[in-house]
Amino acid sequence: MGAFVISKRFDGQYKFVFTSRKGKVIFTSLSYELKFECEEGVEYFKNNIDLAAFYKYKSAGGKYFFKLFLDGAPFAISRKYTTELRVQKGIDEIVKYAALSEILDFSSNDLIFLD
Repeated sequence: MGAFVISKRFDGQYKFVFTSRKGKVIFTSLSYELKFECEEGVEYFKNNIDLAAFYKYKSAGGKYFFKLFLDGAPFAISRKYTTELRVQKGIDEIVKYAALSEILDFSSNDLIFLD
């Protein structure tokens, strides 16, 4: 099962990523000014996965990716994939596991693993 991982960007805003069962990032959310907004975004997505729309694209460099819209509004963008089949596998994993996935919060510690 995947996981939602909340972290802080260098500019102080919050984001979350959805990772696969193997720990690879599938998509990254838009930025949130406040941490609770980010947490609410995750919960809203988990509870309303049926409202999600996935639009597939091909970059100028030949890589594939998707944009995720929720209720018609931009919500997240995927990582780049080498094939369209891999994009679809990423989408399938989201649909299958997102509602059951745990939330991990790494936003408060800059250094999780100390020497």
